[in-house]
Amino acid sequence: MRKKRRLLPFLLGLALFAGFYLAPAMPNAVDPAGNSIVLTHEGKAALGLFLLAGIWWVFEVLPAGITGLTIAVVQSLWFIRESRQAMTDFMDPSVFFIFGSLLIGAAFSSTGLTKRMAFFMLKAIPERTSIIYLGVFSMTATMTLFMAHTAVAAAVFPLLLVVHQLYEPSGRPTRFGKGLFIGMAWTAGAGSIITLLGAARGAVAIGFFKQLTGQEISFFEITEFMFPLGITMVLLLWGYICLVFKPERGELPGLRDKAAGLYKALGPVRKKEIATLVIVASLMLILSLRSFIPVLAPFHKSAIILVAAILFFVTGILRTKDLEAVPWNIILLFGGAMSIGFCLWQTGAAEWLAIGWLRQLAGAPWLVFILGVAILILVMTNFIMNVAAIAITLPVSLVMAPYIGVEPEVVMFVALATAGMPFMLLVGAAPNAIAYESNQFSTKEFFLAGIPASVMLIGVLMLFVWKIWPLMGMPVLI
Repeated sequence: MRKKRRLLPFLLGLALFAGFYLAPAMPNAVDPAGNSIVLTHEGKAALGLFLLAGIWWVFEVLPAGITGLTIAVVQSLWFIRESRQAMTDFMDPSVFFIFGSLLIGAAFSSTGLTKRMAFFMLKAIPERTSIIYLGVFSMTATMTLFMAHTAVAAAVFPLLLVVHQLYEPSGRPTRFGKGLFIGMAWTAGAGSIITLLGAARGAVAIGFFKQLTGQEISFFEITEFMFPLGITMVLLLWGYICLVFKPERGELPGLRDKAAGLYKALGPVRKKEIATLVIVASLMLILSLRSFIPVLAPFHKSAIILVAAILFFVTGILRTKDLEAVPWNIILLFGGAMSIGFCLWQTGAAEWLAIGWLRQLAGAPWLVFILGVAILILVMTNFIMNVAAIAITLPVSLVMAPYIGVEPEVVMFVALATAGMPFMLLVGAAPNAIAYESNQFSTKEFFLAGIPASVMLIGVLMLFVWKIWPLMGMPVLI
């Protein structure tokens, strides 16, 4: 029966790919400067592959990582891009950053740090499951103020496994488990928009903004306007999770006493735990300082995090069995996301889509234009890396903004907010993929739950653009 349910989306994905691959030439898109953007044959094929991947991921036609692998293979065999390009992008440095993040999680787990952290947290908060949700989500969002949300998700993930095991010792999927892991992924995104340290997308957007407008946006200006938005989204997501994934039990009587007993049983902090904390703290310090110290800027974040991974093995914190236990399904999934993202970008398909959509907004009211930009980026960032979504969409939006009577600054902030919160597909952000490894939810459940959450995000953005940010002093209209 399960195979039959997968057959229709399997065939639909193939049909859409074939339809775009064989389709006749499509109309050109015209940018604000009057230049025509041609959708090449490779671009059409990339759009078809984009739809195939999305359908197969949502309906779990194949394991998520195998669908990711299919993306690179199809590009090569159907000559959409050269094999070297497709396969190289599949193992982009960002994928190695995910790999390094997962090894950080493994180090925390193998040394017992995750249990120590989980028991310490649980013995200090009320035993209501809704408050446990709030505690976990607040902790996740707070950590993203100082470190990349991918690394936060990898560090928090094993801790949540311990929390859920105390709730359901058998480990079977529960509503509480679904809410715990999905909420962690979403709030990691919501928290990561508040400072430039939460993700790389902020630095990229500021670079485009300066290049196209000549204006500077400071670290503290980002935080000033993003802090109320990020906090609002974390609280709203908490409320939404409590409603949609209402735990089977409202309370866990005796949880605090049990957690206190388990914490005491762990004994004093061991040398390997201290070594792990020192390595990870040093890593986070260096990654954070890259934004402020020019001499550190050339060092790629993936190389830095892999140094930490190597040190785990040099010091004996991790062993061969830990390497073999790495969830390669998640790494292949993210590799596929990187490959399709670069494919859409390099074939011109993403630019054709973005310009075609934004040109439809040329005569729209200013608020409709801004929300149209937000919706486009929100859709794109669920399928391709958020940095690429910003790189494709923001330049066109900033050029069009003055013609609509909109200040470029508000467009940039809206782009940053939506690019940081892809709530529908696992490939939209690394925390989504990491949460999936819990086996508490399916890709379809994640997608369906993410639709109302995405609508909520657009509604909150509309309120901020229309009322709150102007009251805070952000220029919106020229």
